[in-house]
Amino acid sequence: MNKPPVSISLSSYGAELVRQRGQLSFVELLAAAGADRIELREELLTNEVPTEVAAAIEHSGLGCVFSSPLELWLTGQEQPHPELPDTLRRARAFGAKWLKVSLGDFTDTHSLSALARCLSQSPVQLLVENDQTLQGGRIEPFQRFFSAVEAHALPVQMTFDIGNWQWQDQSAASAACLLGRHVGYVHCKAVRRRADGKLVAIPPSLDDLHEWAQHLQHMPQGVMRAVEYPLQGADLVQLTAEHVATLARLGQVRLESAHV
Repeated sequence: MNKPPVSISLSSYGAELVRQRGQLSFVELLAAAGADRIELREELLTNEVPTEVAAAIEHSGLGCVFSSPLELWLTGQEQPHPELPDTLRRARAFGAKWLKVSLGDFTDTHSLSALARCLSQSPVQLLVENDQTLQGGRIEPFQRFFSAVEAHALPVQMTFDIGNWQWQDQSAASAACLLGRHVGYVHCKAVRRRADGKLVAIPPSLDDLHEWAQHLQHMPQGVMRAVEYPLQGADLVQLTAEHVATLARLGQVRLESAHV
């Protein structure tokens, strides 16, 4: 059985460390840990030179996802976000095959034709993620959006963030049933509520892994999946390798043998 591709979102290592070390420094780490993809984070960029990062990623054999906090649809605007073309170009400059953005405030008046024209100018694959906001973190807007995407035959897939649904009290299981066929990328993170009431991402328990495996049954076989929960330890290569192996097995074998 082919191993599903596993990505590591660099936010997993903590914003402070990533900004301090620079995202280029993590390319070798991820390659050594056996990851298949690196997810660069636009909001954590400092002085990285796109051509240097792209060359290092290509040399390492990794694939690249470029994550941007950009919202695809702005309230009251029919056209896609005006910065989308530049963001697609920036993603390509960093060597990315995929650009991940948030949905934003999608309505039935938005121009999918304009989105189609924008995407036709770029080889980068657009992935639209459920975030933690009221407008972009609920199931129903994604159902409407991907119905429109299908009607226009657009090359757009979904980033399904398992943990983010909790911010808007949405069921990840229901979302997987209703949206799973549109998914091209899965962000994996467990979530707990702290004593102060704030929701935070945490590494998964065995129960979480069982739930995630159920969600994956509604998605394309071998869908790309990513760590997006804290990876903190003295040996980041070894720690990352363990979680890469866990996510690669997710939905592939009995989870009792999974080591987290």
